[in-house]
Amino acid sequence: MVEKFIYTFATLIASKPDEIEVVRNDVDESFSEITIIADKRDTGKLIGKEGKMISALKSVISGCKAKEKRAYRITIKSHEE
Repeated sequence: MVEKFIYTFATLIASKPDEIEVVRNDVDESFSEITIIADKRDTGKLIGKEGKMISALKSVISGCKAKEKRAYRITIKSHEE
């Protein structure tokens, strides 16, 4: 559910939505790391000015944390890394 939301969010913001990938890595039963992989130019858009876009995304995801009893970390990487 969270990955699908993040993927939709990222594709709506990105200039190249076809290059967006969302990868979920379950570290243990209560923690997951979600990585958004995008074009290098789109990483700035996803982070936003002063980190406001990624902060807003993290705020929305925190609601899922309460419901699913799972913590999430969101990381943004470019295809070139």
